[in-house]
Amino acid sequence: MTTVRSILKDCGIRPCKSLGQSFLEDTNVINKIIAAVNVNDHDIVVEIGAGLGIMTEILARQAGRLIAIDVDPRMTDILRGRLKDLPHVEIVEKDFLKCDLSEFLSDCEPSKLKVVGNIPYNISTQILFHLLRFRQHIISMELMFQKEVVDRIVASPGTKEYGIPSVIIAMFAIPTREMNVPASCFYPQPKVVSSVLKLVIREKPLVDLEDEKYFFKIVRMAFSMRRKTILNNLRSSDLLLSSNQEIATLLKQAGIESQRRGETLSPEEFGRLSNVLYAARIAKP
Repeated sequence: MTTVRSILKDCGIRPCKSLGQSFLEDTNVINKIIAAVNVNDHDIVVEIGAGLGIMTEILARQAGRLIAIDVDPRMTDILRGRLKDLPHVEIVEKDFLKCDLSEFLSDCEPSKLKVVGNIPYNISTQILFHLLRFRQHIISMELMFQKEVVDRIVASPGTKEYGIPSVIIAMFAIPTREMNVPASCFYPQPKVVSSVLKLVIREKPLVDLEDEKYFFKIVRMAFSMRRKTILNNLRSSDLLLSSNQEIATLLKQAGIESQRRGETLSPEEFGRLSNVLYAARIAKP
């Protein structure tokens, strides 16, 4: 039986700590993830960090096309050997953060990607926001993160875990925790519990944003000093608002009480607030 440990032993490879390599080896968890991705022969699947190709091989036999990405040349050599008889599989040796996902659809009829991956925990946030930049090309994502990261993404307003990722991701996607995965399911074992997160990309954002970059700025500003009220955070920001009265008026226009803290605002409220402040900014002489 082909296993993570047998492949590593046969190839004389040791996992690389600097790349965050920790290979999922629990067959039950692998099968649950694949079932949740729900791949058919019309789908284009992108796998981030394909590694030794155990999940890749199963996905490849279900998908119409599969792009397996890994930055480690040792892994891509193994993938080419294991998947050489599958012409619809493309092996990409590249840092995922430098990948332009739109290029994988350039020669296809209108379609979208399904993304799956065991994300290196040391760059998980960067990868997630990189994916969101290409969300118009993605239908869904099934991703493994450190549990605490998923706790923050699925958190509700008013909880200590609720923050910038909670708001921004909810604006553009519907997040669901599929399962928690103990460290014993990996080799080598990480020092943390993991979670599988499903993200279904919304057809349109929760709020029709006037300016997405400005929305990001407002969200980051609101969480920069969590203990301050939203009014005080706006007052101490660089948004060029002239007075407390002006800020209070704009908050009222957005349907938000001045004394609330940013951590209590829902993603929809952040969207409305961003649009009101952006309009006020544009109106200034």
